[in-house]
Amino acid sequence: MKVLTSWLRHYLPNLSVTDRQLADDLTLRGIAVEGVHPLASGHLFEMDITTNRVDAMNHYGIAREAATIYNLPLAPLHPKLPLGTLVDTPFPVRIDAGAKGLCGRFTAQVLRNVTINPSTGVVAELFSLLGQKQISNAVDASNFVLLGMGHPTHAFDLDKIEGGIVVRLAQKGEKLRLLDGSERTLEADDLVVADEKKALALAGVMGGWDSMITPETKNILIEAAWFDPASVRRSSRRHMLHTDASHRFERGADFNACAMANSLVAELILQSGGKPEGELVDVIDSDVLARTAARPSIELSVAEVRRHLGTTIDPNGITGETVLQYLTSLGCEPLLHGLDIYSVKLPSWRLDLEREIDLVEEIARVYGYNRFANTLPTPMPVVDYPTVAAEAALRRRLLELGFCEAVSSSFGSTADSDLFYAAESAEQRTVAMENPLSEEASLLRPSLVPGMLGMLAHNLNRDVREVRLFEQGQVFTGTAAADGGFIAEVQERPQLSLGLTSATANATALHSGDEAPIFELKGVIESLASLFAIPGGEAGLSFTTEGAPSWFEQGRGAVAKLNDRSLAVFGELATNERETRKLRQPVYLAQLDLARFYELPLKRVTAHDLSRYQTVERDFSFVFDDSVSWHRIAEAVHALAIPELTRLTPEEIFRDPKGKAVAQGQHSLLVRAVFQSYERTLREEEIAAWSTSIVEALNALGGTQRA
Repeated sequence: MKVLTSWLRHYLPNLSVTDRQLADDLTLRGIAVEGVHPLASGHLFEMDITTNRVDAMNHYGIAREAATIYNLPLAPLHPKLPLGTLVDTPFPVRIDAGAKGLCGRFTAQVLRNVTINPSTGVVAELFSLLGQKQISNAVDASNFVLLGMGHPTHAFDLDKIEGGIVVRLAQKGEKLRLLDGSERTLEADDLVVADEKKALALAGVMGGWDSMITPETKNILIEAAWFDPASVRRSSRRHMLHTDASHRFERGADFNACAMANSLVAELILQSGGKPEGELVDVIDSDVLARTAARPSIELSVAEVRRHLGTTIDPNGITGETVLQYLTSLGCEPLLHGLDIYSVKLPSWRLDLEREIDLVEEIARVYGYNRFANTLPTPMPVVDYPTVAAEAALRRRLLELGFCEAVSSSFGSTADSDLFYAAESAEQRTVAMENPLSEEASLLRPSLVPGMLGMLAHNLNRDVREVRLFEQGQVFTGTAAADGGFIAEVQERPQLSLGLTSATANATALHSGDEAPIFELKGVIESLASLFAIPGGEAGLSFTTEGAPSWFEQGRGAVAKLNDRSLAVFGELATNERETRKLRQPVYLAQLDLARFYELPLKRVTAHDLSRYQTVERDFSFVFDDSVSWHRIAEAVHALAIPELTRLTPEEIFRDPKGKAVAQGQHSLLVRAVFQSYERTLREEEIAAWSTSIVEALNALGGTQRA
């Protein structure tokens, strides 16, 4: 943005600092001057104004900032219009019901017998210094006011308007030729300024060709309005039009500036001849007024200002007088109603001020950040949240097991929630978003599984066929209000999701290729559980196929329970779901309720010296019914409490489909026991006694020892 210091000094006749000093002081207050270029009179500032400061995107707004910094009076804007002719009926202006809230204010002024010619005088001089294109006195007047005080305006050829002005939504497919010569096809949510027959302008973006000012124009209608930022932004993006007007309306124009801007444009045009007709027409939407220019006051405590901002390099620091001076200069209306508490009425041009802390920030900005003392904050101890150690332990173990950590979106779709989430009670609901980004992100996720499926699909679609992922995150549910309506309370719960898929599932000694991934997930769950001190030891973790969710393939899903409370579900994704999501190979999933783990203490990691004595291995070959699980076998052997038994593993499993070597419904299992003492060399009679005990325990399970 280009700014002339000579124009600024017109609003600040008492400004005594140099232009260079002014540039430095403005930059220190957040109104950045990025370049200073000398001119015959004054300088040209190249400025970078942040998007929240639309009030400073003009000369008068920057002059207001300088007046606040130096505690100077700011010259008021006082347009002087010649006496106009009286009319019995004001010019008709109507805001259509469909545009309610989209056009909060519309001002209109009729000018008769104007003369359209090139701009001269101050307008021509300043435009030349700025490099601003000159068109005609009427159009230049609108641009001059925009650069001067910041509010967009537009001039229509009054004789081309049929009837009055109607601000309305466009009809879908309606055509409008704009000032740049392009013809646009409008959508039903485009806001337009129209007459009784046709659209005249795309509201807040650009005027129309058919009503533009030409050298033959004799009568003019000046418009200055307030348009809804979202509506202007929508139309600007849709039609790929970014104009000076849309840039300001999109960021929140000053509701109270409409009448002033209209009169300033009229004053400039009438300098070349003509007269106003009737009074200024001013149509206001009271609802928009209430949420913009008439916003509620903010309570501001001077003590809070001092508490937030701390020590300054000035002995007196920030006083109540300082606060009053800065707020008043910025356009606020502070009213003292306590020892040090102000009720602050906000200026209509500062929509970015909403809370007490915003005013504190403004005071700090104007005071100057360079005037605060360099002090260190009071040291505060860093305290980890209670579950950080457990989370780290789980993450470390999963990485050791070959899984990679991934993060998915916190949002989900209704369809996925209906499938992968089962409410524990009638009061539990999913949490829908009030303004969702899309249908696929319409609610807060109640499960991590959909996100995991999306990440697996992302890898498979890029020919990554071996994938092992995990995600730790929060899932969200809500408790319905007593009347069953809105969500009264949102609950978060930690969850862990595991996903794996392989192009070629490798068989193991115990499991076939298509079963191995399921049992790998089972082993991962057991490994994670081993990190915690489970009441009852390993027996506290059990597995069952009963109650597996329907989104697993039939007979290929299971539930892990921790002391008879559900801990996890795991298994193979159902074929129909896999095909729906276009997953080209089997996918295996697990979902763990981490809150169950976080209720338990982590095991303490201990280390001891390795034994200096040799190990002794003994193998036991047995035939068991298929109903006898390895968990039961290991539990029976460990129940013998043999201190020197350091490891018990299943080494080989064999089934004979023909039922010759091993009967159908049974399997042959080779169990390996490893013995070792930390104190002495084991004797053969000890090993024989322990082996006999193991054989008896396995026989008690219904096993038959093979020769």
